[in-house]
Amino acid sequence: MASSKRFVCIHGHFYQPPRENPWLEAIETQDSAAPYHDWNERVCAECYAPNGAARIVNTQNKIMGIANNYARISFNFGPTLLSWLKENAQRTYRMILDGERKSRRAFKGHSSAMAQVYNHIIMPLANARDKITQIRWGIADYISHFGAPPEGMWLAETAVDSETLELLAQHGVKFTILAPRQCRRVRKIAGADDDVVWSPTPNDTVNSTRPYLVRFASGLSITVFFYNGGISQAIAFEGLLNSGDAFASRLKDGFIPDATGPQLMHVATDGESYGHHHRYGEMALAYALKLLGQDKNVHLANYGSFLAQFPPEYECEIVENSSWSCVHGVERWRSNCGCNSGRPGWNQAWRKPLREGLDALRDALVSLTEDEGAKLFPDVWAARNAYIDVILNRNSETTNRFFDAQQSHALNAEERNRALKLMEMQRHAQLMYTSCGWFFDDISGIETVQVIAYAARVLQLAQNLFGDRAAALEPAFIATLKEAISNVPSQQDGAHIYTDLISKLKLSLEQVAAHYAISSMFTPYGDEAKIYSYAVRRLSHDIFTSGRGRLGVGRANVASTITAEQQSFQYAVLHFGDQNITAAVKPYAEQDADAFSQFAAEAAECVQRADFAQVIRLLDRTFERVDYSLTSLFRDDQHQIVKLILNTTLSNIEGALTTIYEDHASLLHFLSQSGLPKPPALTIAASFAINAGLKRAIESDPVDQALIKSFLNLAKADQVSLETATLSYIADQRMKRAMLDLLTSASQEALDRALALGRALVELPFESSLWQAQNIWYEFLSNQPPAIAALIGDARTRWDEDFNALGQSLSIDTASVNVQDAAPVTTGD
Repeated sequence: MASSKRFVCIHGHFYQPPRENPWLEAIETQDSAAPYHDWNERVCAECYAPNGAARIVNTQNKIMGIANNYARISFNFGPTLLSWLKENAQRTYRMILDGERKSRRAFKGHSSAMAQVYNHIIMPLANARDKITQIRWGIADYISHFGAPPEGMWLAETAVDSETLELLAQHGVKFTILAPRQCRRVRKIAGADDDVVWSPTPNDTVNSTRPYLVRFASGLSITVFFYNGGISQAIAFEGLLNSGDAFASRLKDGFIPDATGPQLMHVATDGESYGHHHRYGEMALAYALKLLGQDKNVHLANYGSFLAQFPPEYECEIVENSSWSCVHGVERWRSNCGCNSGRPGWNQAWRKPLREGLDALRDALVSLTEDEGAKLFPDVWAARNAYIDVILNRNSETTNRFFDAQQSHALNAEERNRALKLMEMQRHAQLMYTSCGWFFDDISGIETVQVIAYAARVLQLAQNLFGDRAAALEPAFIATLKEAISNVPSQQDGAHIYTDLISKLKLSLEQVAAHYAISSMFTPYGDEAKIYSYAVRRLSHDIFTSGRGRLGVGRANVASTITAEQQSFQYAVLHFGDQNITAAVKPYAEQDADAFSQFAAEAAECVQRADFAQVIRLLDRTFERVDYSLTSLFRDDQHQIVKLILNTTLSNIEGALTTIYEDHASLLHFLSQSGLPKPPALTIAASFAINAGLKRAIESDPVDQALIKSFLNLAKADQVSLETATLSYIADQRMKRAMLDLLTSASQEALDRALALGRALVELPFESSLWQAQNIWYEFLSNQPPAIAALIGDARTRWDEDFNALGQSLSIDTASVNVQDAAPVTTGD
């Protein structure tokens, strides 16, 4: 067999479910992702970012090169995830775009990036209208990031039916990827007069090294690639990523030895295998790609480039309603099929009523949507398909273009508001079908709670739009959820989760105003403020103080940046110090101006007299309801303000503990050296003082190496455990700042400071990743500033020696480092 016809392709499906609070359009703190803010942030740090700058190391674990894996694999990113990366992890996002651009150059104009159905719904369980929206939104999202239409599209869970494939073909998609068990039978593509017999492919026996054509009665067709199931399984679950050598070797073993035609040996797994599920998996991937790239008997390829060279010679029929992660087809997303994460004694009977409840809600909205939509759009479903442009770029220009193209007549402000609410209701009706809601073991899991929260937002918007016509929707939905019994006794059932947990998330403009009012006592807002997906315009704001007591009074206009709904409010906040906050809010109109001014004047006078009892009586009389407090803040801001409140208290405690240790350090040394018991209070003081001292020493500029060594000696002598996670993070950030300073100034002085810091951090008795600092060093090496390139003589010699020494302190093999695949460095993330 000609070696030039052996090709290898590795596909990574990079995806996280959407996690945004449906009312805030932002992800709130997820404690299960600690120490990160949320799971997107955590998986980004462990997988998405490292794959953009994957280390290739030698036998001493020194870095020989940094590669952008996205340039040499096939990949897709879930649209909702990629939008999050664009907004919240810009450096990682740019690495992905850079890898995609490089893939086009490497593979003759064919991109390694595939599109994905928009929010990961199980396509065979969707109706045709929703399938079309998912495909069109997925294509539009892809174009917005990569600048051209996609050749291929990933189906969520590779769940497939013939209708889905034909719809892909109708939208210009050339290929998709499926699991080998999803092939029913194959045959060689016949000529007009040929009659070729079909060959069944049971038990994953399809030849996965060739592409197959699926043809439809309409005359359309699409290519399907069935990935190598055994090797893909080994990557995900059998430890194949423990060795880059073994990985590359196993991939080459996947070729059929005696085959005479072209072969594409390809695998597909969750992209999170490379770094998140398997630590350092991105390094194994990078090393395997390096070995494969050096092997003259094989070539790296992506699906588009292979298809362009070798069109299908065989056709296939698929197994209808099948997927890659459920041996029962698509039952995992609608029944208690037995597929789960392995919690003994649990069942997933809750999946059926959840699916039925959402389907009933979706179907009930059709006539309501069409009735309301007919007043606003020539075709409300065409408008929904086009609404993706607004979702991807929420600004007035995009919104105006959407209305110019879709409205049935020139809509007034109220009609535009209703039109946006209608589109948002339909957007959340798509999001509520995100597949992760059924994948795991219990209805109380965060993924399932998330899809129910999307349904709650749908119901809220429906009630707002349709009034009495939608009155029966929520009770019917809750009644169906009542049948979805949780495996966790305290969670009872889906109805309990909806009413006890999700209903508390529902948000009104008044609650946003209350959040703004309370947080304004701690945050210096300007005249215009953005609070998540709301814009707040300050109309007035005054604070009156007496001792520790403070009163804030003001007026503000709150507007949703999503639906354009807006309202003005007046507010008052009374803060007695620490967590003791009470607030009141009510709607405000111009005719209320005199009454509000009188209230503010009377309340200010009471504060000056320190008559806070009278202030409270004024609040009761003016606002009728005084029921907002610190717990009314949105979760992240609640954490931040509590931290602010605690800062003074913690500072006092820290000072006291340090003083105790310093006053009794010699006694503690004696007890440690003598092996005598140490009082717990003194041990706590020592632990705090030494760790706090190390933090300060690491963060000092220039770094105090002697002080670091002194504290390390004290920790060893007094048997104090170091807070390695915190200290490692501080060291990483400190080294990053030093490298950014070097990047900015390109001076010998900055290099001296960075080198001193690097040498100091090497002495720390714990591992620091120094990931971003290494990236910056590597990029600096490959793109030296003109000021450095112009150095000559002793200055150049000194620079080179110090720069190499800095690289060595960052665990880089400076003698053999390869800059060919250097990833771009930025100051984001």
